[in-house]
Amino acid sequence: MQIVLLVAGGLFGLAAVAALYRIIRGPSAIDRIVAADVLNASILCLLGVEMAVNQHTNTLPVLLVLALFAIVGSISAARFLAWKEEG
Repeated sequence: MQIVLLVAGGLFGLAAVAALYRIIRGPSAIDRIVAADVLNASILCLLGVEMAVNQHTNTLPVLLVLALFAIVGSISAARFLAWKEEG
């Protein structure tokens, strides 16, 4: 079981590093927004793995707040880009 958790944590960490690379080098704003969503999802998954390993729910409020900010951020960025293309 520990090997599965270690592999899962490593893969989520690799996804976070790849998302950071795309945020820095992204050729467009849409690429950076999608990469930020991937980074946020990776962080949420890493916190979920940490909760499963340590068998607690102390970081559950942090997960909920991060998920809320991700949704609000994605919607606001999409609206901004749509407004920018109109005008």
